[in-house]
Amino acid sequence: MLRIDLNCDMGESFGAYKMGNDAEVLQYITSANIACGYHAGDPSVMRKTVKLALDNGTAIGAHPGFPDLEGFGRRNLNVSEEEAYDLTLYQIGALYGFVKAQGGSLQHVKPHGALYNAAAKNAKLADAIAKAVYDLDPELILFGLSGGELIRAGKHVGLQTASEVFADRTYQPDGTLTPRSQANALIEDDELAVSQVVRMVKDGIVRDVDGKDIGIEADTVCIHGDGKHALAFAEKINRRLREENIEMTNFMGQR
Repeated sequence: MLRIDLNCDMGESFGAYKMGNDAEVLQYITSANIACGYHAGDPSVMRKTVKLALDNGTAIGAHPGFPDLEGFGRRNLNVSEEEAYDLTLYQIGALYGFVKAQGGSLQHVKPHGALYNAAAKNAKLADAIAKAVYDLDPELILFGLSGGELIRAGKHVGLQTASEVFADRTYQPDGTLTPRSQANALIEDDELAVSQVVRMVKDGIVRDVDGKDIGIEADTVCIHGDGKHALAFAEKINRRLREENIEMTNFMGQR
């Protein structure tokens, strides 16, 4: 039977505000990427989201980003390799503290937004991030874009890696994601997004923006929890994967 991890970005709100659909979406995913305060989230939200994930048996990952609350971490910042190492290590350590305090364990690290996309192409940046993860805990799994530099860097330093694909994003011919600044970056039709996931998982291919199929490796699928229909989509993709006899499980063997 085919197996896939289903992950979602979470904890991307602030203590005084409602935490969106996180509690409900957690029912349908296997891994949660929790914001660490730089692009979103704060200590209270981190603590609450960790508890929600643990209560649901969902594996927990740190979701470090650029220090850019105003831009939600989606603006590229010009940082040195040393700065990339420091900001990655700092954020993982912060979330690790909340996980440890509640008796849990950290499964993975997945960079956020512009940091993630930059590390998919920039080898030196990818190396700095991978080293920070390894230095904190070599047992952590590094999530990165399928075929990208972050996967290469993680393997090179000795980490277990997970090649990630995206349910609701379109792909360029080189296998990178279409920038959000372009009109066709997102797949708005839920059925098209679900069908894309099934092809990526079962056949190892995805159709790029030019209409051609390209090879892709799928260890974990990202869905986004901040859209208008995030909860309905999470339920829909969970149901379709089960119908396709694809088992959903995280890398700790849960769910």
